[in-house]
Amino acid sequence: MSAARRLVLVLALAASPASAETVASAPGAVLRALDKVSGETTDLEIARGQSLRYGRLTIVLGDCRYPADNPASDAYAWLEIRDPALTEPAFSGWMVASSPALNALDHPRYDVWVLRCNRS
Repeated sequence: MSAARRLVLVLALAASPASAETVASAPGAVLRALDKVSGETTDLEIARGQSLRYGRLTIVLGDCRYPADNPASDAYAWLEIRDPALTEPAFSGWMVASSPALNALDHPRYDVWVLRCNRS
């Protein structure tokens, strides 16, 4: 997604009524990872600030937020995903559980997406 398109998307989301909802921050998140070569999926539990390895990737969770009045409805996680073969992060930003394609990891071998915040 181009930087201009991301900016338009962020501005549109900021102007929407949903942006007025109260959110809470969770101590962790549950992610799902897919190895496109083997076809295996793995659920990963990660704590805020923690770094974990999945294949060649290093995944760091900055935060996981959810609507305070309806915790099961959605999750928004700030992730940084690095591959040592790349100079820049493979992904850095917010992923939304209900819309994984909105801002997705673009990697030739792996997919990672947010399932939910881990509130415990």
